[in-house]
Amino acid sequence: MAFIKPFRAVRPRQELAGKVASLPYDVMSVAEARVMAEGNPYSFLHITRPEIDLPLGTDSHDDPVYEKGRENLQAFIRDGVLVQEDEECYYVYRQRMGELIQTGLVTCTSVDDYQTGVIKKHELTRADKEEDRVRHIDALDANDEPVFYTYRHNPELSSLIATLTQGVPEYDFTTDDGVEHQLWVVRGREEIGRLTSLFGAIVPLYVADGHHRSAAASRVRELRRAANAAHGGDEEYNTFLTVIFPDDEMTIMPYNRVVNDLNGLSSQEFLAGLGESFLVTPWEGRFQPRERHTFGMYLQGVWSRLTPEAESFDENDSVAKLDVSILQNNLLRPLLGIDDPRTDQRIQFVGGIRGMGELERLVDSGSYAVAFALFPTSLGELMALSDEDKIMPPKSTWFEPKLRSGLFVHLLK
Repeated sequence: MAFIKPFRAVRPRQELAGKVASLPYDVMSVAEARVMAEGNPYSFLHITRPEIDLPLGTDSHDDPVYEKGRENLQAFIRDGVLVQEDEECYYVYRQRMGELIQTGLVTCTSVDDYQTGVIKKHELTRADKEEDRVRHIDALDANDEPVFYTYRHNPELSSLIATLTQGVPEYDFTTDDGVEHQLWVVRGREEIGRLTSLFGAIVPLYVADGHHRSAAASRVRELRRAANAAHGGDEEYNTFLTVIFPDDEMTIMPYNRVVNDLNGLSSQEFLAGLGESFLVTPWEGRFQPRERHTFGMYLQGVWSRLTPEAESFDENDSVAKLDVSILQNNLLRPLLGIDDPRTDQRIQFVGGIRGMGELERLVDSGSYAVAFALFPTSLGELMALSDEDKIMPPKSTWFEPKLRSGLFVHLLK
């Protein structure tokens, strides 16, 4: 069974919610974060990206950055920007992006469930990013950003959540990107009990976005347990902040790739090598994949359609048949020399929300030699692979809309 629990959220005063809410820390550069928070002392980026309040050039992993994050969180609480709930509650969080609507439950989830596999993972973490989140959470003494989970939808649970959203929301605002955000507070003991019971019957939960935050929460719990001679298992640090959405409301966008260079090959040599595993078809205008096993490539100002040869991958292997795997195994590794995309600095990843024009801009700027547009991985593929306890290649999924940070914080004490 999946264990969830209500908690006493630290959250913005109602009139400040729209000013506090910010995009997650990892979807922007430090320079972009500075611009986003400019002129807004309430932006939660002062907590998730505290280096923006330190001198230019400050290393994001220096001790003063984590100390500044703790200082800023404490200041937000002290000054009444964020206020802690009087009682343990659940929260229902709805996002609307055009015709897309997703409604999830804000909860605390069990570290034990993460460690024992009740919560299914599909990606490996990078040691440096995981360590950064451990230091950040430990310094703040709080989960300041939620992990994004999903589950196979349950009609009874969907009906209950629909009922809970019939009243006036606590928060209701629209961010600059046009996404509407609403939040309802669930205080009733009966409703809280029903939600806990219904989720308790759902196994498994799946990590959609937030593998590093999940892993970091687990490590922080172990640090706290080792330091607490009176550890009993019910301390707040045994759980971490999550928002859990049903699978039938989730949207995955492509996670595209750009590469700095052609690995010493001329464009003619690169195209010749490409022809060994792909059918390359020059394309008039942009080629955006509309089906599995097709790729767009932007090279020297021209788009091409890439279609992999049938024998170049195994359609019966849940990992090998993923488009991200096909691209990695037949092009990025053998031709461009990118053996480990998790650590290779020559490859960068571009979320599909940025559009095809961003791929053209990056290549046309001269900073990158080639771009690849992918068809999005499906949620069904993610769940099937996770059920087999297998691992996807890095950066296989890009979920939209992104959860906003700052609307709820979970204190570890």
